[in-house]
Amino acid sequence: MKLHGRAAIVTGANRGLGQAIAADFVREGAHVVLAARDAEALRGVASELAAKRPMPEQQVLAEPTDVSRAEEVERLVGRTVDALGRLDILVCNAGVYGPTGAIEVVDWGEWVRAVEINLFGTVLCCRAVLPIMQRQGSGKIVTLSGGGATAPLPRISAYAASKAAVVRFTETLAKEVENTGIDVNAVAPGALNTRLLDEILEAGPEQVGAAFYERALRQKTEGGTPLDVGAELVTFLASSESDGISGRLISAVWDDWRDLPKQRERLAPSDVYTLRRIVPSDRGWSDG
Repeated sequence: MKLHGRAAIVTGANRGLGQAIAADFVREGAHVVLAARDAEALRGVASELAAKRPMPEQQVLAEPTDVSRAEEVERLVGRTVDALGRLDILVCNAGVYGPTGAIEVVDWGEWVRAVEINLFGTVLCCRAVLPIMQRQGSGKIVTLSGGGATAPLPRISAYAASKAAVVRFTETLAKEVENTGIDVNAVAPGALNTRLLDEILEAGPEQVGAAFYERALRQKTEGGTPLDVGAELVTFLASSESDGISGRLISAVWDDWRDLPKQRERLAPSDVYTLRRIVPSDRGWSDG
């Protein structure tokens, strides 16, 4: 029961990774408010998780929300605090791939909309919860990165740009709330077989590029990273086990994150698990 009695909001919780994170939170004893745009699916997931809660006093609530709209985010946070009395954890999981194709031909409105959901939605949620966490003197914020944050994604530029921005915002926010008891981290959950992958396959190689399409096809066939791998890392970052670990982009698949509590003092002043520019000396280049 790593999250016993904690109050959490999980966005994008009506399916996929968000649902897996919410389920893990419930298993670990948290009160959870699920947020997403699809109200019917959201209420179905909330009902399903409530039936599996280990303690009858746990609350599992559904709050239909478009995270790109400030008024809806404020309502989500307000109703969460009214219902639970506090707010300890925010997981910014809501996200979309956005339009696929070359930047000069994609629908500009759809491109902007993807940034509004992925980046602005994350920022709006953080803005709304920070005053509450600051008053409490504690809090955990976890944002979701993706492949676009650390490598170019041709023909999926809205997703790539917004996810890179989410990571840099996460690092920046962690510095802003340093020494307040609030930890802020980003998670790269691995290559997931979710609706986003289905969208790539539906778009086809002409839209997303032959190499990326082939990679997606292999992932679909082989199964991808299990959802509970990313969910377990998010639960770790939401728990007291990770206290003092902040401003990091952590891979659920490739990083030895279970060992991070032993590395707190070494990690804090370093740039390990962060986005940084590579210079020639990093690759052993000489002036000659």
